[in-house]
Amino acid sequence: MDLSEQYDKIYRYCYFKVHHCQTAEDITQETFLRYFSKNLSLDSSKELPYLYTIARNLCIEEYRKNSKEIISETNDDPGYDPTEEWINSIALKELIYKLPQDEQELLLLRYANELPIASICKITGLSRFAIYRKISRILKYLKTELQRGGFSYE
Repeated sequence: MDLSEQYDKIYRYCYFKVHHCQTAEDITQETFLRYFSKNLSLDSSKELPYLYTIARNLCIEEYRKNSKEIISETNDDPGYDPTEEWINSIALKELIYKLPQDEQELLLLRYANELPIASICKITGLSRFAIYRKISRILKYLKTELQRGGFSYE
């Protein structure tokens, strides 16, 4: 397992969950500290799901500890000229943020972190069929909502 690549994926996962750079970095570091402190000899197919499980639990702890939503940093540069792609991206992100947390997590794991379905099964505890069905339903919903809003999609 390439740790630098996994570190970046875990960081993205944490950032998506907590919406704060420094907090995501702290949680990512704590994830790897806990992973290495256990000094487990896991099957290589179980290492990545184990890392995500640790990260997920730490994100939940952070959320409970703060008990308030952390607002992500945004770019408010008034001279910035957004393109159609940027506008579509913002519309998609807004739709994704309106989804329930478990659905957001499925999209993050599958598309942002490019995890195989088998790994997602281990992380979430859902069956393969349930994951395929949920992702399909989520994508159909997003596509419909983007079309309804007059946005293009790919």
